Amino acid sequence: MNISLISRWDASASSPEAQKTEQSSGTDTLDAYRVVLFNDEEHSFDEVIDQIIKATQCSRQKAEHCTWEVHTRGRSIVYFGQMSSCLRVSSILEEISLKTEIQTG
Repeated sequence: MNISLISRWDASASSPEAQKTEQSSGTDTLDAYRVVLFNDEEHSFDEVIDQIIKATQCSRQKAEHCTWEVHTRGRSIVYFGQMSSCLRVSSILEEISLKTEIQTG
C-alpha cells in the first residue's frame, strides 16, 4: 500500500470537512433518534417497500433491504435523525397501520 496515500487519508480524516460530514450524518449528535419498523402479517412486501420509500425518501433497494430485515428479524431500523424528522417518518409509516417505535440512539 502506498504510504503517502495513507498519510493523506489520515490527515483528511481529521480535517474540519471530515468532522462536519460526520456531525451532519448523525454519528456525533446528542439528538440522534431512530425509527424502528416492526413486522406484521397484514401488509405485503410491496406495500411496506412503497411506504418506506414514501416516508424516508430512500432508494428502492434500501427499502427492500429494510423490508426483508423486518420480515426475517421482526424489526428494522428504517431511519435515523432528529426527533421531529423521526416523528414525521413514523407517522407516514403508520398511515397504513404499520407498527413503529422511536428510540434514542
